Amino acid sequence: MRRRTHLVIAGLMAVMPLAAVSPARAVTLEIDPVHSVAGFKVRHMMISNVTGEFGKTTGVVNYDPADVGKTTVEATIDASTITTRVPDRDNHLKSPAFFDVEKFPTITFKSKKVEKAGDGKLKVTGDLTMKGVTKEVVLDVDGPSAPLTTPQAVKYGASATTKINRQDFGVSWNKTLDTGGVAVSDEVTIDIELEMVQKK
Repeated sequence: MRRRTHLVIAGLMAVMPLAAVSPARAVTLEIDPVHSVAGFKVRHMMISNVTGEFGKTTGVVNYDPADVGKTTVEATIDASTITTRVPDRDNHLKSPAFFDVEKFPTITFKSKKVEKAGDGKLKVTGDLTMKGVTKEVVLDVDGPSAPLTTPQAVKYGASATTKINRQDFGVSWNKTLDTGGVAVSDEVTIDIELEMVQKK
């Protein structure tokens, strides 16, 4: 009887470490547009930064924490929701001089490669399509976070950033200043904050 008890305990001890390190399952996450935002920052008049954001971002992330290379990301930004808190400037940005939102109502991103980039960080390479032009960009991602379980859903968070040259996408309006330089820099910093809900 004692020998059988020892065998059972030994068996449990052998199984428990395996259960503790078993990989997390892949999950499908939907971007929550209410709690997500795609922001940007651009140099203005060579002396200060102007910031703005797009108010509606949607999409799906298929996240595999055990093998991040299998992770995929697809996101769509509603270009018409752009705001810099200045109505006249916002109207100019929506015009053909910048985003031409009537002709190109969305900005999209589709991943091609996802890699680990340190503890809790990823590099996501993919195609960014804006104003009908598609270019490859690399997002530096902090996250996804550990899952948070609420009574309503299981949620994840992530932050991403990248820099682009707006001229590459045909967003080319500018004005030369009398004092030298230009009104708007070509380099644009993009910062994205995501809250994602796990699909059941």
